[in-house]
Amino acid sequence: MWHDLLPVGRAPGGGYRRHAWTGADAECRAWFREQAGARGLAYEVDRNGNQWAWLGSPEDGDAVVTGSHLDSVPDGGAFDGPLGVVSAFAALDELHARGARPARPLAVVNFGDEEGARFGLACVGSRLTTGGLAPEEARELRDADGVTLPQAMERAGYDPDAIGADPERLARIGAFVELHIEQGRALADAPGDRPVGVASAIWPHGRWRFDFHGEANHAGTTRLEDRRDPMLTYANTVLAARKKARLAGALATFGKVAVEPNGVNAVASLVRGWLDSRAADEETLAAVVAGIERAAVERGARDGVRVEVVRESFTPVVEFARGLRDRIAARLGGAPLLPTGAGHDAGILSAELPTAMLYVRNPTGVSHSPAEAAEEDDCAAGVRALADTLEELACP
Repeated sequence: MWHDLLPVGRAPGGGYRRHAWTGADAECRAWFREQAGARGLAYEVDRNGNQWAWLGSPEDGDAVVTGSHLDSVPDGGAFDGPLGVVSAFAALDELHARGARPARPLAVVNFGDEEGARFGLACVGSRLTTGGLAPEEARELRDADGVTLPQAMERAGYDPDAIGADPERLARIGAFVELHIEQGRALADAPGDRPVGVASAIWPHGRWRFDFHGEANHAGTTRLEDRRDPMLTYANTVLAARKKARLAGALATFGKVAVEPNGVNAVASLVRGWLDSRAADEETLAAVVAGIERAAVERGARDGVRVEVVRESFTPVVEFARGLRDRIAARLGGAPLLPTGAGHDAGILSAELPTAMLYVRNPTGVSHSPAEAAEEDDCAAGVRALADTLEELACP
């Protein structure tokens, strides 16, 4: 399964570009359907474009669901998302090999547009399903080429008019467990040989758009003292973000920027930068973002640049269901509990149902990059751990 997926959406630099509702995404979705069919699982696509493969009848309720996503960030790694989907199918194979007889329905899911690489909002599929994203808001999402989410879905053969909250589907699910590559080195640096950990919590996190409005002018004729250069304000804000996050023990990253008119010999009229910030608690996160905004406005006043800040998304702190988390950790022989700053579909679903996550050791600690990695033995250990978890939850 893993090698079948490896070529799909491969970028020239070695990473992946599997953005939502593109050709690469369609290939991944076709692969998912093939895996479901090969196992005799009942396949369906829900109103929000998420894919499901069922062992047992979903109408029976109290189902145990596992899976992740197949899309990627620009030039992302091979493991973030796909490892969870491949491992989910492999875990069902492992249960079959053990002769396990589930007393609850089991399902594998591929949530759509988890990374938000195309439309700028993460976890679109799961947010729509839980009602965390209203259909009217989703229909306003656009990619860099001005294509709206409904247009992209329709071109891919899906009905955008159907999107929206799906409480009946959520009511059928008793627990959701997502396996994921670890996005850090906690397991790699931990004493002993622990290839698999269990998530304890997800830090609160969000995305903010900073618009720096200056004045376009000639780079060769405009005196420095006469300029209203938004690039200066932006650059200062990037440095301020790093300092304020460091002092608070938080994270802040400007990873995307757009410039107008974007000419080598022109002073910019507008610089638009997107801030991603995360912290261990919501109070710290709010203080860090407020401090970055203050620094931007103060520097803008000196540079003659007007600053606007728009919060584009926010996910509060997620404390995974303690009973479920502790039960899984115990079944896995006291697997270490790990917090994370990365958002996941499991975090979105946690507002509606019990969720948990397993992490597979990443020796590089790198994620959202081609350097993302996991050893084959560790991936196999992850499959066994997921199978143990499904057996614990679904088999008498």
